[in-house]
Amino acid sequence: MITLSLAEIAEIVGGQSYDIPDPAVTVTGPVVIDSREVAPGSLFAAFAGERVDGHDYAQRAVGAGAAAVLAARPVGVPAIVVDDVVGALGALARAVVERLGTTVVGLTGSAGKTSTKDLIAQLLQRKGPTVWTPGSLNNEIGLPVTALTATAETEHLVLEMGARGVGHIHYLANLTPPRIGLVLNVGSAHLGEFGSREAIAQAKGELVEVLPEDGCAVLNADDPLVRAMASRTQARVLLFGEAPEADVRGEKVRMTADGRPAFELHTPTGCSDVTMRLYGEHHVSNALAAAAVAHELGMSVTEIAEALSEAGTLSRWRMEVTERPDGVTIVNDAYNANPESMRAALRALAAMGQARGADGGRTWAVLGQMAELGDASLAEHDAVGRLAVRLNVSKLVAVGGREASWLQLGAYNEGSWGEESVHVSDAQAAVDLLRSELRPGDVVLVKASRSVGLEKVAQALLENSTEGEVAGR
Repeated sequence: MITLSLAEIAEIVGGQSYDIPDPAVTVTGPVVIDSREVAPGSLFAAFAGERVDGHDYAQRAVGAGAAAVLAARPVGVPAIVVDDVVGALGALARAVVERLGTTVVGLTGSAGKTSTKDLIAQLLQRKGPTVWTPGSLNNEIGLPVTALTATAETEHLVLEMGARGVGHIHYLANLTPPRIGLVLNVGSAHLGEFGSREAIAQAKGELVEVLPEDGCAVLNADDPLVRAMASRTQARVLLFGEAPEADVRGEKVRMTADGRPAFELHTPTGCSDVTMRLYGEHHVSNALAAAAVAHELGMSVTEIAEALSEAGTLSRWRMEVTERPDGVTIVNDAYNANPESMRAALRALAAMGQARGADGGRTWAVLGQMAELGDASLAEHDAVGRLAVRLNVSKLVAVGGREASWLQLGAYNEGSWGEESVHVSDAQAAVDLLRSELRPGDVVLVKASRSVGLEKVAQALLENSTEGEVAGR
């Protein structure tokens, strides 16, 4: 974070100073929300959670070098006390970003946010110092914490924005007002909370509503609900996608022999070929979105294509492909899941299997619950199970309770292939099954909502030892 005195911070957040001997002391380190991450000169923001109260760790944080604590009550060590720590953190982030004058890129969407954010970061780093959201810290706490890591040298600030209700993205976008706002898609993620895709579109479109007149709304030409957001912004609109009228467009889309997407990238300044390192055709849309942002910020089509062809995965458990010494390939995409991302992952798995040909191994889909789908849950889980059959995935292992049984039932009802599907109770049962059945050449996809914790399956299958149980069972 830029250097600020405790007195300046107190004024920005409207807080009162307690137990601060010298208000001129400066915060020179990061703003952290975990006392274990404190570095000398940090500001520790204390939150009272459901299970842990950060105020209880205030003394530990100051002892580890924090300059002060941002807190809701006096804590016996130097502290700036406010009524609302979340609101104060947001106010501090807004003030810092305004002082920096860095170019803020905000992005949202139902699927692909983190992968696209990682691509944008890797492109913009070639232009200058860039700060981006780590992982999926895209809420009212994670976003300002990320923004506060920017320094005077930061040229680009790339911020992922998530929403669980109408008004959330409006709040986030006003904390760190973007000049470029990117909306990827409107899907079924959080359908149970929003109620309809139209309500999701209403929430996602809040991002383009806050853009200034000299800003740019980057919209998906292939998604009608996103494309319609052009009427909700005063900013200039830049379309991306495979539609003929897209300003940044992908043509001649194809898959390589090993299941990676390749395409011809067209921008208003020319065209160039892209062959990605990432797996799955769904990354074409993500790459085109990133390319549109990079184009808006002045990168040439040649630079963009080269960067996209070299870009990898920055965030954990998103289509992480690892080949074991025995030839079994594990695809760990277990960070999260919704119907759109589940379908994309299954198609990527099928493509990887097809690339191996008749002499290759089998494809295994180890799938669990997709959370927060509300009344659509049964139909969506059933549809994913059926899709696995239609894509000729060799084996489906549905892990968990009711929703997993719906996955397995969908596969079974799709046809005789259903005999190749199985429902197991938990991650350990899945590991036990796979360890006894896998053979060289097999490809295993692991995917479910974050709450299911199926990354344990992928981790266990990649362990050197074939003994022991899944940690945390």
